[in-house]
Amino acid sequence: MADHVLVTGGAGYIGSHACLRLAEAGFTPVAFDNLSNGREAFVQWGPLERGDVRSRADVERALDRWAPVGVIHFAALIEVGLSFQQVGDFYETNVGGALTVLRAMQARGVQPFVFSSTCATYGEPQYLPLDEAHPQAPINPYGRTKLMVEQALKDLAAHGGIRPIILRYFNAAGADPEGRIGERHDPETHALPIAIEAAMGRRDAFSIFGEDYDTRDGTAERDYVHVLDLADAHVLALRRLLEGAAGGEAFNLGTGGGVTVRELLGEVARVSGRPVPSVSRPRRPGDAPRLVADNRAARAALGWTPSRDIADMARDAWGWHGRADQA
Repeated sequence: MADHVLVTGGAGYIGSHACLRLAEAGFTPVAFDNLSNGREAFVQWGPLERGDVRSRADVERALDRWAPVGVIHFAALIEVGLSFQQVGDFYETNVGGALTVLRAMQARGVQPFVFSSTCATYGEPQYLPLDEAHPQAPINPYGRTKLMVEQALKDLAAHGGIRPIILRYFNAAGADPEGRIGERHDPETHALPIAIEAAMGRRDAFSIFGEDYDTRDGTAERDYVHVLDLADAHVLALRRLLEGAAGGEAFNLGTGGGVTVRELLGEVARVSGRPVPSVSRPRRPGDAPRLVADNRAARAALGWTPSRDIADMARDAWGWHGRADQA
């Protein structure tokens, strides 16, 4: 029987793609999810264990039932804007939920833990590209909840019997090329699906927040990374821990290259054959002109090489949204 891996938030966007890659790598992913944001239809490569990361009893039940070799932790509230309005919920779920999972793991002697973190822990960039040594000074509650868990993991790695690897995402995008799973949030706040919805006529226009940045075309530049490349990194991180690595490391997950808002809209128009209506709006407070990852540490330690570009992300996401609309 293949080794089980408990994937908290495994019915969500990135979690479900990680389950796909785990299954392809010979593991049995167990999607642990309360389905508040995840989708049961996304659980296709292993069992669904309904539960809430805030419940110690739920987590211990799952650990006892499946005896996983490790845990990959995605379960979290993720919308930056909402984190200002729902501060208590974000801390309860993102920090409290992670600590509940970790305490249950300690009680059961499960050590490998791969943590879904974010470049939002860095805050305003002091230099680019951002490497793992960049100061961490998040500017929103979401980023602060993720940094708080990172800090707890450092202490648990040194003194608590947990062997963690922290993965800091840049901008996840794209979908399974076969159209089985993809990105759909409610509300949707991510740039690529919003652009696709605008091209499909499901929303009036794509809002461009600022066109006077010091970039190639005046619009903000971000490092988009394909969701399957992200999923691959989680499998590599888990394998590193299962092979005996002490853990405690953090790695940036980005391509190392930036894409402007205008370039993103151009790719959606190209793959769809449709215009993407847009409207210019003022800059948003806290938006950096450029955010680009230095991914050399992940390449060296994990052997991770992102292999898909923005054209792949736009094509795969367009295919997913087209199929999902017809379903």
